[in-house]
Amino acid sequence: METKTVVVTGGAGFLGSHLCPALLEAGYTVHVVDTLVAGKREHVPHGAVLHEIDIRNTSALSELFKALGNIVGLFHLAALPRVQYSIDYPLESNDVNVAGTLSVLTAARDAKVGRVVYSASSSAYGDQETLPLHEEMLPKPKSPYALQKYTAEHYCRVFTEVYGLPTVSLRYFNLYGPNSDPNGPYAQAIIKFLYQRKEGKPITITGDGEQTRDCVHVRDVVRANILALESQKVGNGEVINIGSGSSVSVNDIARMVGGGVVHIAPRVETRHTRADISRAKTLLNWEPLTPLSEGMAELKTLLSIS
Repeated sequence: METKTVVVTGGAGFLGSHLCPALLEAGYTVHVVDTLVAGKREHVPHGAVLHEIDIRNTSALSELFKALGNIVGLFHLAALPRVQYSIDYPLESNDVNVAGTLSVLTAARDAKVGRVVYSASSSAYGDQETLPLHEEMLPKPKSPYALQKYTAEHYCRVFTEVYGLPTVSLRYFNLYGPNSDPNGPYAQAIIKFLYQRKEGKPITITGDGEQTRDCVHVRDVVRANILALESQKVGNGEVINIGSGSSVSVNDIARMVGGGVVHIAPRVETRHTRADISRAKTLLNWEPLTPLSEGMAELKTLLSIS
């Protein structure tokens, strides 16, 4: 059988810890590119090959891609996904999130990679007047991070149109599931709240807690990534929402977790999110399979929270 080689940048992170095993199970040969600054070595599954390369090192990426030969797909997960960090350090975060993506795309173009699947962010939408959020809306990024992720989407599209590199961008909504770090850059309300409950601490809610979020389980996001690689309907620079199609308030998430609550000062964040997932259904034949209640119960079991 012909070897199906894929590369996963940031593959030692939260999403990568789920995507890489799924790719191996699907019969792909998996190569992970990660500096292990935020990722963890133990997240790289047995059978995948780890390359400790910074995505901004284009020459090192190009050398690796050339050595690997025919790469059918590249999943670009690597990023500095901290909103507050991007506000405090816009140059440094831009260097990774924009220049790093440009570096990956350039190396992928030169290596004639079969398709790039880019991990985009629903934060690009910012605050919109109506819900659900659909891909034809004009994005209104509220932070340097959101703008950087949106800019990288355009780089993907331009590399398709100018250089013929097949790309597709998946705009994730609030991703959650096992292996998420409650203190890490991808920390979302669900995992933070669960660890606070486990440690007997009050749940900290920013602002009034009436902001709403579209929470999508990591298993569903993994499935979307693999479909985005394999679908014959994408690869032309499309942007596709990957969310649950429903939303829940932060206060309701806290009630699902249980325990005491304290409110802290509001922060820079989008007020309401809910994905329109009709494009994902049409182009990827994808829809979420894990309801929030099920995903929450699973996490409580994993963390031994009654």
